[in-house]
Amino acid sequence: MKVEIIAIGDELTSGRILNTTSGYAARQLFEAGYEIHAMHTIGDTPALIGEALKKALGEVDAVLVTGGLGSTDDDLTNEAVSKALNRPTLPNLEILSIVRTHLDEITSTHVGQLEKLAWLPEGAEVLNPQSRMAGYQLVHDEKPIFFLPGIPSQMKQLLREHVLPRLATWHKDHYLTTYQRVFKIFNLPESEVNRRISTLDLSRDAHIGYYPVFPEVHLSLIIRDKRNCRTEKLFISSCKAINTVLGDAIYGYDRDCMESVTGALLQRAGRRLAVAESCTGGLISKKLTTIAGSSNYFLGGVVAYANELKTRFLDVPEDLLTVYGAVSRETAEAMAGGIRNRTGADIGLSVTGIAGPGGGSAEKPVGTVYIGIATTEGTWATHFLFKGDRQQIREMTAQTGLDLVRKYLLQTTGT
Repeated sequence: MKVEIIAIGDELTSGRILNTTSGYAARQLFEAGYEIHAMHTIGDTPALIGEALKKALGEVDAVLVTGGLGSTDDDLTNEAVSKALNRPTLPNLEILSIVRTHLDEITSTHVGQLEKLAWLPEGAEVLNPQSRMAGYQLVHDEKPIFFLPGIPSQMKQLLREHVLPRLATWHKDHYLTTYQRVFKIFNLPESEVNRRISTLDLSRDAHIGYYPVFPEVHLSLIIRDKRNCRTEKLFISSCKAINTVLGDAIYGYDRDCMESVTGALLQRAGRRLAVAESCTGGLISKKLTTIAGSSNYFLGGVVAYANELKTRFLDVPEDLLTVYGAVSRETAEAMAGGIRNRTGADIGLSVTGIAGPGGGSAEKPVGTVYIGIATTEGTWATHFLFKGDRQQIREMTAQTGLDLVRKYLLQTTGT
């Protein structure tokens, strides 16, 4: 079953507001087994709205329209639909009653303006009459058209609670069983990911997509078919093959992020982590603490930007800083050991580097980073040379630090 999504609003076409509703709708519809034929974003121009709607009706089985249902002068969706489909607007008594009953504190002038919410194209079936932004469904040429408000929270609720259940009653024989997985990959270039995947003898029904999402590569696997048993078996075997060729470059799946995966490993292993940050300025700590329950495995961190703080709070010897400098393997190891000893953590993680744009030299160019780890097995540091602007170097450093902890836990605990 093909569905087209049309988002309406001058605020979207001007770039003042990011169109998040279309992306959300596409994900929900796709996961429910529908094919997204096209997505369009158009302004509050009745002629364009009508043209887009009529074109969509000629190409797909169902249409989802968001935006332009409000009470202001630039909310023109209903008028455009009325003209395009030759359906006069009529007052919906349920919505009209709600407007008049629950808005008695508003002046009569404003109530009159809000009554515009109740004038819908002929044949409209309200989705949620208890809400002023009720949304509605039309059936035109035996095809369902859903009109939802452009406000994301209202749109999402109506889509989940009303649109998807109604769509499920249409063209049941067109429904496709969908299996999909997003493989989250780090520290492996997209070209290398593609090369490894190309060595696999995957079915033609296994659709692969590559999506660089800095600093990661996301690989999507989608398999859709009406035969549920065959689809499931094909999906399982395809996932197994992908996992085999990409190995531990895959750190997670779907909604996983590096900090959630690393945190889960720490918790399962019963290990506690503390971090000493210089060039990342607290970014690693921020990432870790975005995950609920991180207090179970994350003790805390020290942002030691200046050398004197490295000495005072991390016990990095002054003579070591003098001889090797703040950005060095020796300093990274001392920082990792210092934060571990000071906090009693099982694992100490440290980062020190040159994020730029200034501060680099021929010996230590911008992007030079050392990441240290201290554990009961010992202390070591790894040298990296990252490319990009200041923010990209900081992000790569934080992500790599967490990834090193992840791989250490996989190697030592087998979890």
